[in-house]
Amino acid sequence: MLLKTLFKDTALYGLPSIVGRFLNYLLVILYTAVMPASSGEYGVVTNLYAFTALILVFLTFGMETTLFRFANKQEENPMHVYSTALITVGSLSLGFLILVLAFLSPLADWLGYSDHPEYIAIMALIVAVDSFACIPFVYLRYLQKAKKFACLKMLNILVNIALNLFVFLVCPKIYESHPSWISWFYNADYLAGYVFVINLITSIVTLCLLFKEWMPGGQFKASDGTVYRFRYVWDRQLFHRMFRYSYPILILGVAGILNQTLDKIIYRFLVPGLEGEQQLGIYGACFRIAMIMAMFTQAFRFAYEPIIFNKSKDKKDVVETNALGMKYFILVSLLGFLAVMAWIDVLKVIIIRDHGYWAGLRVVPIVMAAEIMMGIYFNLSFWYKLIDKTLWGALFSVVGCLVLCAVNVLFVPQYGYIACAWGGFAGYATCMLLSYFVGQKKNPIPYDLKSISGYVLLAAVLYAAMEIIPFTGALGIVCKTLLLCVYAGVLLYKDMPVWRLLKKKK
Repeated sequence: MLLKTLFKDTALYGLPSIVGRFLNYLLVILYTAVMPASSGEYGVVTNLYAFTALILVFLTFGMETTLFRFANKQEENPMHVYSTALITVGSLSLGFLILVLAFLSPLADWLGYSDHPEYIAIMALIVAVDSFACIPFVYLRYLQKAKKFACLKMLNILVNIALNLFVFLVCPKIYESHPSWISWFYNADYLAGYVFVINLITSIVTLCLLFKEWMPGGQFKASDGTVYRFRYVWDRQLFHRMFRYSYPILILGVAGILNQTLDKIIYRFLVPGLEGEQQLGIYGACFRIAMIMAMFTQAFRFAYEPIIFNKSKDKKDVVETNALGMKYFILVSLLGFLAVMAWIDVLKVIIIRDHGYWAGLRVVPIVMAAEIMMGIYFNLSFWYKLIDKTLWGALFSVVGCLVLCAVNVLFVPQYGYIACAWGGFAGYATCMLLSYFVGQKKNPIPYDLKSISGYVLLAAVLYAAMEIIPFTGALGIVCKTLLLCVYAGVLLYKDMPVWRLLKKKK
């Protein structure tokens, strides 16, 4: 029953991520076609989105996990928990937006965007709207409304894609034949700016579609049949309890997102000028291919987190669930890693049309391995979340972030963006190992290390075989696919319930 629920919810929560990542791959095709590597414009997009991801963590203030934890406590009113979290994040978002707009010019000068301060203003609006919208989305997960969650995320993606296609494909055609029709809003040289404007429109549309979740008076029916009527309530004592739980998660989240974005944030300072923007654009485009692993990790997290917290009252049950969840996460992640590496020659042609970006493809296996370790670290994090010792997570993440920062500062000036990839790898490996060894002393969980180690070894051998295959072109892809099938066959035969179901039917 656990696996059935986990796979079903992972599929539902993962559907918008899967489709979104796929369509974002199409956007990478579009962006790298209209923004060649030599222009450095895609480097600007990569840089500012890294800042956005970091600020989003600050503004959500760890309230996503905190909402789950406190809403599942018997002594707490879940509606008060939700309202307090919403008011907290909303206030932080509004305050941040006011500060950015008040100091826009000096901020743009410091970041190196004095020619386009509106980039900073637009990104501030985006992150303020998105951070506020995060809490209603978390509440949908708490209510286990996976279908509504998936539909809203899908609609967000479709609006974003439609606007991108209109601006970057349709508008240039119209401008060639009838410039007066669209000259009032379209500028052929404002490519990076349009990426941000489109994101802002999409974020506002999504927030409007969530109006039932944040407007007073709305009704919510939880999976247990309980009906709540939403109203804004600020519970000061509840906030203090939530704050004590959430601030270490904030530190953990900041350190965690820095592990993902710090290289892209500081790259323009370590390698200044157009060269830095060009290299960052190449790294950012190839980084997108590796993000298929982040897509799976996010989908797994969305489904897994509510299950674990719902089982938190039964210690034996939650330990068994955590151990099982860890095993299947690693097994499926390794399958995804091998699939991407088997078909990398196809993916690079489909996703990145400008050959100027292909030099960065060597970072893909390193970044994917780092993303797997990040997912393992997330799974390991429940031992301290469930005993309300989130300060441990903050400590691990800070140490990992320091390792990443040191690798980047020391090696990026000499080795370029390949050092960024290895920095992320080293940072996540540090977090993962610290969390595992301390966790096994503080709150031991019987992970199936023998089986997991066997699959890791098998995946490593198959990947090494893929790298040394002497064939290129179609024959090479066929050989790599056969190696991928070896792993998939072992997985299905030994550990996936699908195989046992097929045997029962026979």
